Amino acid sequence: MKKIPVIVIFAPTATGKTALTEKLFGQGSLFFKDRAEIISADSMAVYKDMNIGTAKPDLKLQNQIPHHMIDMVSPDVQFDVSEFVEKADIACKEIYERNKIPVVAGGTGFYIRNFLLGLPQTPESDSKIRNQLKAEAKERGLDFMYQKLKTVDEKSAEKINPNDEYRILRALEVFYLTGKPRSSFELSSKLREQYDFFTIILQRDREELYKRIDMRVDMMFDEGLEKEVQSLIEKGYRKEMPGMQAIGYREFFMNLETIEEVKEKIKTDSHKYAKKQYLFMKGIPEARFYRINDENYESVTDIIKNDLVQWCKLIY
Repeated sequence: MKKIPVIVIFAPTATGKTALTEKLFGQGSLFFKDRAEIISADSMAVYKDMNIGTAKPDLKLQNQIPHHMIDMVSPDVQFDVSEFVEKADIACKEIYERNKIPVVAGGTGFYIRNFLLGLPQTPESDSKIRNQLKAEAKERGLDFMYQKLKTVDEKSAEKINPNDEYRILRALEVFYLTGKPRSSFELSSKLREQYDFFTIILQRDREELYKRIDMRVDMMFDEGLEKEVQSLIEKGYRKEMPGMQAIGYREFFMNLETIEEVKEKIKTDSHKYAKKQYLFMKGIPEARFYRINDENYESVTDIIKNDLVQWCKLIY
């Protein structure tokens, strides 16, 4: 069977990937206009009613370029990497069958890495063990479970947010099922064979990226992030729910004294998250790295466009 061509664009928040996708595939594009559809690889964009803090593409861009994997579930529903890969596979096939190019774009390196290399073959969930772990977490607290995970699988613990109950308990579940740490179930080192990937990784100097993140956070508050969080709380969503553990939302539940402290905490957490996401993209075969800054942005995006055009001419 012919391989499905897929463009993959990875960059942490505020790097410039949304502007890049608009320039490459939007109405102003000469080569790709009406030829591509975007599959979002931002783990929190799947949640409904969470728009400002997740920096979803605005409706204008979504009207220009069809987007998938946005506003799929409510914030109280767990959505994990296996669901992402499964649904992204379906979307890629359907987009390709429409004679268009699938573009997987986002800032969740964990999702993109698993999409490129395939999911590790971990054991299926065991409801008895999972329920026991949930009961223990309720009785002794999530921090206790996280510390327990660190003792049996430090490598997995380093990659999991201490507030991410689902992934903490899943890693412990795998250990109790197999006697082996979840981190021992490694991803393949080879790209999945059903796709022909063109993988773009955008890089900015760290200090410049952090300044852009800070500006983005300030803009979110100007756009009404505080009201958005309050609206979610009024709908009954609580801090332990999956969507509410996202950066930009969880900080409102940390008993910080002022809104300015909440804002600064979001900035700090966003800096750490951006740095962490690049770790997931280390060693991706055939990935193309493009270093951008505010001065060379236009010229670098022109280089990316030309590289993509040449790739498309070879593929089609």
